[in-house]
Amino acid sequence: MEAHTKNFGFDHKSGILMPISSLPNKFGIGSFGKCAYDFADFLATTKTKCWQVLPLNPTSYGDSPYQSPASIAGNPYFIDLDVLHQKGLLTLKELKENIHNTKRVDYGWLFCNRYNVLRKAYARFLKRGGEEDVAYTKFVRKNKSWIEDYSLFMALKVHYNFCSWNNWADEHKDVNKARKQKAAFADECGFWKWIQFEFDSEWQALRKYCHKKGIVIIGDMPIYVAHDSMDVWQAPRQFLLDEKFNPTVVAGVPPDGFSPDGQLWGNPIYNWKLMKEDGFKWWKNRVRASFNLYDILRIDHFRGFAGYYTVPYGDTTARNGWWESAPGIELFKAINETFPKAKIIAEDLGFITPDVRELLDSTGFPGMKILQFAFFDEDSEYLPRCYTTKNCVVYSGSHDADCTRTWHLNLTGPAKERFVRECKRDTRQSRTYDVIELALSSVANLAVIPIQDYLDLTNEQGRMNTPAVAEGNWNYRLSSRYNTPALVKKVKDLTARTGRASK
Repeated sequence: MEAHTKNFGFDHKSGILMPISSLPNKFGIGSFGKCAYDFADFLATTKTKCWQVLPLNPTSYGDSPYQSPASIAGNPYFIDLDVLHQKGLLTLKELKENIHNTKRVDYGWLFCNRYNVLRKAYARFLKRGGEEDVAYTKFVRKNKSWIEDYSLFMALKVHYNFCSWNNWADEHKDVNKARKQKAAFADECGFWKWIQFEFDSEWQALRKYCHKKGIVIIGDMPIYVAHDSMDVWQAPRQFLLDEKFNPTVVAGVPPDGFSPDGQLWGNPIYNWKLMKEDGFKWWKNRVRASFNLYDILRIDHFRGFAGYYTVPYGDTTARNGWWESAPGIELFKAINETFPKAKIIAEDLGFITPDVRELLDSTGFPGMKILQFAFFDEDSEYLPRCYTTKNCVVYSGSHDADCTRTWHLNLTGPAKERFVRECKRDTRQSRTYDVIELALSSVANLAVIPIQDYLDLTNEQGRMNTPAVAEGNWNYRLSSRYNTPALVKKVKDLTARTGRASK
C-alpha cells in the first residue's frame, strides 16, 4: 500500500555492512571505542551514508547474535575497555592483562575473561557512588519494563552456572515466583544493570558521533529469540511451550538443494493467537526498543511473518517439519500505526510465495535484492535491470553468503555465462568491484556492500557465517590496516561515479 511506503529520508545512497564484533581492537573483539569512531570517519571520508551492523544483542552458545539470551539487551563484549579506563574504572595494568590480539574473535576466551574485568570496573563505579548517578538512575527507570527481569535472569544464570532456565528450581523457573526472591540477588542484579547502562552510554555516544558525520545506523532484528532467553522466561505464554516450559515445536528451514536435512534453528515458535488477541504488545515493545538503538531497522527472515516452518521439538533434523501461516499483515499494520515514521527494511529472501509478496506490498517496506542470487535464472528479479521500483535495498552479498570474490570464482555453467553477460567487465578494477558497481549503479534507493567485498576477500579470509554449520562462525575480524588511501579512493570514486555520494 503506497500510503505506508517508508522513506529513508534520503535517496540513492550507499552503505557498508560492518559488524561491531569485527572491528579491529586489541582486546579480542570490536567495541564502541576508538575502532568504531575510526570506522565512522572512514565512512564519512568515502561519502558513505549508512553503517549497517548485525544485531547488538548478547551472544551465548554458538556465538550467534541471532540466538540471543535477551533480544532487547546489549552485548557486554562491545563495552570498550579503554573508555572504562578513561572514566577511571580500570587501571592500565588491567588493560594490559586483557590484550588479546587474535585474528579471529575467540568467544571462549571472552566468556572466561571479559566479565572478570567488567566486575572490577563495576566495583569502582559503586565506590564512587555510581548508583546515585543521575544518568544511571534515569536509565534504569526508563528501562524498568525489561531491565529488572533481565538483571534477575542473568543473576540466576550465574547462580545456576549458566544452565538453561527451564532446568532451574521451580521457585526460579517461574518468573513470578522468582521476582519475589529478587532481594537475595540484588548485588548481582546491580552488576547486570550497570552493564546495560554502560553499553547504552557508549553506543549512544557513538551513534551521536555518526549523526554529526551525516551517517545513519541500520540495525538488525532477528525474527526469533532463543529458548534459553530472558524473553521466553519473562513471558512464556507468548510462546508455544508445554507445562515444563519446553517448546512443543521449534523453528527451522525445510530441506533444499544446499541443505538436504534442512536447517534446524531450534527457536521456540510464537503463540501468534495470543499475540494477535493482545494487539501485538510484545512486538511493539521490541520494535520500540530497536528504534532506541537504530535509525533504520532490518527485520530478518521476513517471510516467517507470512508463513513459518515448524519442526517437532526433539527432532535432530528439519526433515519432518511443516508450514504454518502467521498474521503478518495484521502485525505490521499495527506496527505501522504505532510507529508511523519507522524506517524498516524487510529481508524478503528464501522460499518466497505469493503470501510473502502480499505481506511486503501491504507494509510498504523496501525488500532486499542480493546480487549473488541474480544469475541463476534469466531475467531474475534480483538483476538490477529487472528492478521495478527504487523502493528496495540491493546488496552484493550478505553475512550468510560467500564473500563475493569466492562466489564469482566458483560460478559455472549457465550461471557463469549470465554473470559474464550481465555484469560489465571493467579491466581497471577486480571482478568483485564489477559486482559492487553493478549494485551501486542500480535504481535501488540504497546499496549496501559488506566490508569484506570492498576488501576483495575470499571465504577463507572473511566469511562471517555459513548457515547450517554450527561452529566456526561470527568470528571474522577486520585487519587494523584496512583504512588505506587506496581503499578510500576506490570506495569514494565508486560512490561518486554512481551518484551515491553522501553530502
